[in-house]
Amino acid sequence: MSKPLGPYTPAVRAGDFVFVSGQVGAADGALVDGGVAGQTAQAVANLEAQLSSMGLELTDVVKTTCFLVDMDAFATFNAAYVEAFGRHRPARSTVAVRELPVGASVEIEAVAYRAS
Repeated sequence: MSKPLGPYTPAVRAGDFVFVSGQVGAADGALVDGGVAGQTAQAVANLEAQLSSMGLELTDVVKTTCFLVDMDAFATFNAAYVEAFGRHRPARSTVAVRELPVGASVEIEAVAYRAS
């Protein structure tokens, strides 16, 4: 897993909930190729790695908040998001933003739940 880009913890457990900080489509310190589709797939892979470090899986995600630099890429983002999450459909918000860290086009944060 990549080192955080700022002074925050990538994933925090609060009782039966795990909050995962925003994940961008970067691997080995650089944004991946493939534009919005590639970055979305990698952001979900990074999210999955953070969840795994806390003993959870993507199917434990109950809510995501997604940030896109360009809402014209919404359909491309949706297709990559669906492919990455499979049949699981957590609640979701998608917000247009002017800019994201490291020049990313996509960022995804998540809340997961697993009863102990």
